[in-house]
Amino acid sequence: MTMDILPGGRLFSPAAERNRQPLLAELRRLLPERGHALEIASGSGQHVAHFARHLPGWQWQPTDFEAPNLPSIAAWCAAEGDETPLANVAPPLRLDVLEEPWPLPPGARHDAILCANMLHIAPWAACGALMRGAARRLAPAGLLLTYGPYLEDDVPTAPSNLEFDRWLHQRDAVSGLRRREDVEAEARAAGLRLRERVAMPANNLMLLFEHA
Repeated sequence: MTMDILPGGRLFSPAAERNRQPLLAELRRLLPERGHALEIASGSGQHVAHFARHLPGWQWQPTDFEAPNLPSIAAWCAAEGDETPLANVAPPLRLDVLEEPWPLPPGARHDAILCANMLHIAPWAACGALMRGAARRLAPAGLLLTYGPYLEDDVPTAPSNLEFDRWLHQRDAVSGLRRREDVEAEARAAGLRLRERVAMPANNLMLLFEHA
């Protein structure tokens, strides 16, 4: 899961480029016109820049565990060519979901928390930490949206996802596709419930959680 480097220090993920538009379509369907969003595991910054440009009523706080990714996130949100700087994106912050409480401004609440393609590359403990942190940080009517490949009971796993799971285990023994049912259990333990399961392109899912 390597990324290319573009001029200006922007990291480029082909996967993020492919899925940013389907994700935006769901955000448009699910979210109100205005709000405050926290993105966990912003990666290259392609997602948050795309969402912020097309959802101008939303204020975004990008974060990432990998400190070297932060300049790339900032670069994607800066002026480039005919684009203007994104005034609705705060400077990116380093955030490790396992650090409790999260090192964010105290008292802030988010109308949406987005976490794409993190759970399968992070240790399993990160799932419970994500749910607990989201439960503390979400506004009363807020949504936690997770995206990525999952395993599901009684649902055949696509061969491409099985191969991806094998590759993840070979790369790092603590990573791998997570069972949706296990993720739901961690959410329930944190006081969240699954509101919606959305099938996405390329055998991915978006899971929507809200306060129980």
